[in-house]
Amino acid sequence: MSDAKQTKKPAYAKEELYGVILSPVITEKATRGSEHNQVTFRVRPDAAKPLIKAAVESLFNVKVSGVNTIKGWGKSKRFRGTLGRRSDFKKAIVTLAEGHSIDVTTGI
Repeated sequence: MSDAKQTKKPAYAKEELYGVILSPVITEKATRGSEHNQVTFRVRPDAAKPLIKAAVESLFNVKVSGVNTIKGWGKSKRFRGTLGRRSDFKKAIVTLAEGHSIDVTTGI
C-alpha cells in the first residue's frame, strides 16, 4: 500500500463563513489591488487563511488563488483626557483566479 497524502479541504458551516468576513476595505491602496485581481477584506482577528479562502469562495462564488493577511495592533489614544485603546484588527488581501472578480460595492 502507498501512503500517499491526500489534501482534504476542511468543511466549514455556512454560518461560520458569514462571520469571518467583516467588511471590505475601500481605500486608495486597496483599490489599486484590483488592477492585480486582488480584493481586501477586514476579517476576524482569529481567522486562518484556509478559513478566509473558504469563506470568500463560498460567499462570492469565485476561485481564490491566494490569501495574504496583515495583523494590525490597536493604538492607544486619549479622548478628553481619558486613555483609551482602539481594537486590534486583521486584513486579508485575497488574490482571485484569472477571470474571476468581486464587486465589493454591492454586498452579499
